[in-house]
Amino acid sequence: MSILLNSLLTELRRGTLTLAVLSQLRTPQYGYSLVQLLEQSGISIDQSTLYPLLRRLEKQELVTSSWDTSESRPRKYYVLSEYGMEIFLQLKKEWIRSSKEMYGLLKGEEDDESN
Repeated sequence: MSILLNSLLTELRRGTLTLAVLSQLRTPQYGYSLVQLLEQSGISIDQSTLYPLLRRLEKQELVTSSWDTSESRPRKYYVLSEYGMEIFLQLKKEWIRSSKEMYGLLKGEEDDESN
């Protein structure tokens, strides 16, 4: 894969990862459980990408975190804030609209290529 293509794919993926993470934080999740949920949906994310993203989302007040120390290994749980839920729902609506538009454009391209 060329360096340019790799860079463009990373750029394309960056926004989708934020939406994917937000979609899974309607219920509290800790980092590893979040990675597993995303991977079950076919979305791979490295912990080196996930944790900085979670910190950024927390700083933006979209996500809140709390420590669970009830087990032998303390875990930091993340969940959407009320504001985060509002933003997530708006992003989801926009994603669906944009995806339909993009699909229409790309489907037209496929029709052109098959001729």
